[in-house]
Amino acid sequence: MKSFSFAPISSPSSKILILGTMPGTKSLELNQYYGHNQNNFWKFMFQILGEEFSNDYETRKKLLVKNNIALWDVLQFCDRVGSLDSAIKNEIANDFEDFLSTHPHIESILFNGQKAAAFFKKYVHLTKEYRTFTLPSTSPANAGKTFQDKLHQWNIIKTLL
Repeated sequence: MKSFSFAPISSPSSKILILGTMPGTKSLELNQYYGHNQNNFWKFMFQILGEEFSNDYETRKKLLVKNNIALWDVLQFCDRVGSLDSAIKNEIANDFEDFLSTHPHIESILFNGQKAAAFFKKYVHLTKEYRTFTLPSTSPANAGKTFQDKLHQWNIIKTLL
């Protein structure tokens, strides 16, 4: 199955860029980043940023923009059956030189899981230095850590704002 990434959620004042690999099946179906209700990404963002949780996607996007956080995926295209990153084939990365040139305030890049970091390292070669952090995947498939353990690591966002 051919999969295409979403447009980024961002503003010119974004300071942090959070990168996943590629939207999963449920996210593609809903046309929403982290649309699977068992993915903890949005729960983490609302808790870290001190806001009341919302299922409304527009509210979720506004939360990120209001807090100068951009959200995108490392890959713009891939072939994949299902939602597992291990099933990704024939991948093509997004254009980060262009994106980062139009978002000059980004200082930190956070990877939502090891695979996002690995694809970024494989395909993206930037001339400017950024602080990078590989965080535990918020996916329900990442069952090796508890919600609290993952949230503790994701709290680094507070120090980067």
